[in-house]
Amino acid sequence: MDEGTRFLPVTAETPIAPTLGVWEKYLEEEGRSPYTIRGFVSDLRLLATFLSPERPVGQIRLQDLEGFLEWLQYRRGVPCSPKSLARRITSIKAFFRWLHKYGVIEANPAERLVQRSVTTAPPRALFPREVYTVLETAQALWTGAEADPRPYTLFTLLYATGMKKGEVLGLRTKHLVLDGPQGPYLFVRYPKPSQRYKERRLALPHAWVPAFEAYRKRYAIVDRLFPWSPRNVEYVLENLGKAAGLERRLSFVVCRWTAALRDWRNGMEPEALREKLGLSPVQWKDVARKLALLDATVPKDEPYPELD
Repeated sequence: MDEGTRFLPVTAETPIAPTLGVWEKYLEEEGRSPYTIRGFVSDLRLLATFLSPERPVGQIRLQDLEGFLEWLQYRRGVPCSPKSLARRITSIKAFFRWLHKYGVIEANPAERLVQRSVTTAPPRALFPREVYTVLETAQALWTGAEADPRPYTLFTLLYATGMKKGEVLGLRTKHLVLDGPQGPYLFVRYPKPSQRYKERRLALPHAWVPAFEAYRKRYAIVDRLFPWSPRNVEYVLENLGKAAGLERRLSFVVCRWTAALRDWRNGMEPEALREKLGLSPVQWKDVARKLALLDATVPKDEPYPELD
C-alpha cells in the first residue's frame, strides 16, 4: 500500500464517503491546518450528499462535478457567494488530484473543472499616525483608572512580531525568555513535526516586558498567555481600535500587515522578513508583492513608531 492510501484500502470502487475519511487523515499527516481540513472535508461531504455517499469515486465524472456546482449556485436554495464557490472548487480539485496522484483513479475528472477567480481585497495596514494613536490609547488603558495592561500587551506583541492569531493563541509562558543577555525574546512553536519549519525565535522590545509582567499579575497568567477563546481575544483588539477612534476594524491580520510593512520600510532583508513571518519561499513571493503594493498606498509622511 503506497503512502497516499496507507490508512485504508482505497480503490476506484470505494464509495466517496469512506474515502473522505482516508483523505482527512492524509491531510492531517501533511500538516494542513485544522481550518483547511475542516473546510475541505465539509465541501466534499456536500458533494457526497449531492451524488450519493455510496457513489464509487472511480465513477465520478466531470459532468457530475459541473452539475454539483450548478446545483450549489441555482438550485440548492442556499446562497453561495463567489468566494465560497471558488473555495469548493479548490476542495474538489485537491481531492481528485490526490486520488489520481496515488493511482486510485485513472483519470482526474476535476482536471478540466474551471476555477472561478475571486478578487480578494488588498491587504490593509495601519497608518503610522494610527499606530501612534493606538499605542497612546493602550498606554492610557494600562495606566488609567481601569489599570488594564492587556490591550497594550497584546497590541505591542503583534506590532513587534507580526505573529498570526493561531501562533499568539498557542503561546505559553515557557516560550518566553525575558532576561536574555541580548534582550527578551520568544519562541514560536508548532506541535506537528510537519510544521516545524515555521518555528522561529522572535525578539521582543524591552518596553513589552513591564507591560507583560503587569498583565501576568492582573490576570494570574500561569501557562497560556491568552487563556480565552479566539473571539474574546479578537474583541480585545477591536475594542482597543474603537477606543482609539479608528475608522477601520483593528484585527490580527491588520496588525500582522502593519508589522510587516514597518520592517519592510525599515529595510529589513527580504529573507530575514520572510523567516520572521514564518513563510515558505512560495508564500513569500505573494506576500512580497502585496507588501510592495501596500507600501505605495500607506502615507510616508512620518515613520512608524519604535517600541524600544
